[in-house]
Amino acid sequence: MQDLKVVEDNRMSKLIIGLILDGIGMISFSIPLLGEFSDVIWAPIAGIIMTRMYKGRVGKVAGILTFLEEIIPFTDVIPSFTLTWIYTYFFTRQPNDFE
Repeated sequence: MQDLKVVEDNRMSKLIIGLILDGIGMISFSIPLLGEFSDVIWAPIAGIIMTRMYKGRVGKVAGILTFLEEIIPFTDVIPSFTLTWIYTYFFTRQPNDFE
């Protein structure tokens, strides 16, 4: 039972952190012109954070996609951290989940 609580806490922590990071990425979208320049700084940071939050192939692919999503103009509205969380916990089978 204790292990299940740790898994749930980790999931919720990643969701909350992901929502905050998606919010940071979207803030730049709200500042015309200046916001797109800030993406040059935020894109590599977001990509690195993504690869550290999610290990393995999912983290690597999500890190690259997050970098591209942040660096390409007008795509900041895509919540890449939240979408990765949904993919990780609802569409992939995690070892030892609910066993």
